[in-house]
Amino acid sequence: MRGVIAAGDAATAAAGQQILQAGGNAVDAAVAAAFASFIAEIGVVHLGGSGIAHLYDPQTGQSVVYDFFSSTPGLNGRPPTPLDFHQVTIDFGATTQDFYLGRASVAVPGNIAGLCQLAADYGRLPLHQLLEPALKLAQDGHTIAPFQADTCTLLQPLYTHTAGMRAVFMKNGRMIQGGDHFFLPDLHSTLQALAREGASYAQSGALAQALLQDQAAHGGLLTADDLLSYQVHKLPAIRLPYRDCELLLPPPSSTGGVLTAFTLKLLSQFDMQQRPHGSAAHLQLLYEIMVATNRARPFWDNWCDTLPAGAAIQNFLADAFVRPYLDDIQTALSRQQASPFVAEPPAPNNTSHLSVVDGDGLAVSLTTTAGESAGYVVPGTGYIPNNMMGEADLHPNGFHSRPAGQRIPTMMAPVIVLKNGKTRLVLGSGGSIRIRSAILQALSNLLDYHMTLDEAVNTARVHVEDGVLQCEAGFDATAVAQLETMGYRVNRWTTRSIYFGGAHSVSRTEDGRLEAAGDNRRGGATAVA
Repeated sequence: MRGVIAAGDAATAAAGQQILQAGGNAVDAAVAAAFASFIAEIGVVHLGGSGIAHLYDPQTGQSVVYDFFSSTPGLNGRPPTPLDFHQVTIDFGATTQDFYLGRASVAVPGNIAGLCQLAADYGRLPLHQLLEPALKLAQDGHTIAPFQADTCTLLQPLYTHTAGMRAVFMKNGRMIQGGDHFFLPDLHSTLQALAREGASYAQSGALAQALLQDQAAHGGLLTADDLLSYQVHKLPAIRLPYRDCELLLPPPSSTGGVLTAFTLKLLSQFDMQQRPHGSAAHLQLLYEIMVATNRARPFWDNWCDTLPAGAAIQNFLADAFVRPYLDDIQTALSRQQASPFVAEPPAPNNTSHLSVVDGDGLAVSLTTTAGESAGYVVPGTGYIPNNMMGEADLHPNGFHSRPAGQRIPTMMAPVIVLKNGKTRLVLGSGGSIRIRSAILQALSNLLDYHMTLDEAVNTARVHVEDGVLQCEAGFDATAVAQLETMGYRVNRWTTRSIYFGGAHSVSRTEDGRLEAAGDNRRGGATAVA
């Protein structure tokens, strides 16, 4: 077997499969799949977004995190008057949320720079070959999946904000629907040029110029210096023991990686075999460790802003700092009484993840996002920018308050799990702050409860929001009722939902077989080469 891939759409997975079959390694497959996803998964990710990739090479024992998340724009520039920055309200059913879009919502994009750098450093095949699956999708168009179309409909105010967007997503006055033919004009030519020129095409070439000209003409903040000075950060992973495995998690700009490490450090102190999966005892423990992490997060946010990253991580994961939270959890469990809940800000919802392992054990975990999109297409390019500057939760001190050039923090947390130095599990998730709870439960399901990978990924999950344990359909009603008798507030979901993330994962079993599992909450698909 040459490798396996799990991703958010069948076309994304097929792109990775094609490259593996052509002799590419896991990095080649991940890069090709990511570029394909910007078409196949147009409801959640775009070429103009950013992301984090995490790779592990068992031949060398080296783990590297490629941070190509967005930075704040505006280097050596003056803010225009007025800014193209407009509020829209999205109705999620149970709640509404405000987003901002327009040219001034665009942060420095990182997808092209990061994927090209990753391929150049670790891939076997040339960039033009890695772009072949995406080029075919761009040239022929693509039958859009229901999940992607439904996401576009949910975010209709963003996907119909300008005439250019309406021409793509709302032809003949009707929003695009699952099964419709999706085609983004001019994108094929853009990808052809990218295949010829590489990352410079987006930093100083024709694509960069088109983006900057549009920004300058319509109240945007991006400058030529922003694009030219942008760098992909190559960082060592956070390493954390868990049972008989070792967890590798991304450091900042990933807030999600550090918080997930904290949660798993708490979970590692409990014998899960004494808490059968889905029992009241299990659900109570999940609630308590999730809210304990929420209570600890303000310390992380402060240290991250005031200390070097290494020192902040060391402080936050130190046994002396973790111990009081562990004591609080044990007290709550013994008293059978919920601990105080502390809310945390939401994170961008539109995120996609893919995981790859090849026959040599090389592993890649890759998460990308575009926020919800800036609501326009750069003329003549088919390039849809991000709106990371319009996400209120990413800018707690106010919009456009971060210094130009500063990395924006993200909840993304692509994770790799090792056992005896070999790849055991590759996972991550989309889903805002539910990324952490999805990763936590998928990982625990596999390593603590010894489920199959498909069971680990697609078994019902929980998440704590506003002090309420959100229980996805599938949990035992008696166990949930027992938890309520302890005073825990519970919301029973009657369906499965994208709310609980999309943890597309791959693994190497104890006997060396490669497996893949797509999360069926978010159109998950797998492919074997």
